[in-house]
Amino acid sequence: MTVQSLAEEIDVNPKTVERWITQGKVPYRRHQYATAAALNVDVTTLWDDDRTLDSAMDLSKAEIIAVYPHRHTVPTGLWRELYARAERNVDVLVYSGLFLSEDPAFLNLLRKKVEGTAQVRILLGEPDCEAVRQRGIDEGHRFMDGKIRNALVNYRPLFASHPDVGFRLHATTLYNSIYRADDEMLVNPHVYGIGAYLAPVFHLRRMPGGGLFDTYANSIEQTWGGARPVTDHDVTGA
Repeated sequence: MTVQSLAEEIDVNPKTVERWITQGKVPYRRHQYATAAALNVDVTTLWDDDRTLDSAMDLSKAEIIAVYPHRHTVPTGLWRELYARAERNVDVLVYSGLFLSEDPAFLNLLRKKVEGTAQVRILLGEPDCEAVRQRGIDEGHRFMDGKIRNALVNYRPLFASHPDVGFRLHATTLYNSIYRADDEMLVNPHVYGIGAYLAPVFHLRRMPGGGLFDTYANSIEQTWGGARPVTDHDVTGA
């Protein structure tokens, strides 16, 4: 990003931005947060004075809307409500996320979103990869690959009728399942020895300069970039 384009993005004079770079001037905090948001980085990576650090910590805390002790205690309608509000980003980063694929209302919602303005991306685990095998062991069973294949079968009608829905398979080690809808997300940490439905869930809402939401959002982008498209063979087995 050029000095000129950043200045236009955050509505300041280009010479002001130049002074930040060449003279080490520290911007007003509102400009710090605006710059960090424009560059998609945490504000403390640009300016680390004590006031900025304290404010960033407060903003990160403010990004946490709710904490649920277990995934099964999340209100049933929250998943649909969160995705129903989305206009730009509908992302699911999981190994299987079987419970969502089994919900006809969720599948219908995906159809409506991809027919509208939203980018829809579903990231499932590569059934035969080592990360999936190990996660099954960590949860106390050995059928994670089967859950993924069941999810693919559930998504099959959507895969066939709506090619604009992005389906990819990844082989990464997931430490969280992430469900993003625009500037909101549900984060379900993976805990050794228990299934994801027993692990906590954090409901986050993005705030410029907060950093917590963007940390998880960047994880989605990196995983998507290294994943491969789902093929007819993956879905049908033929």
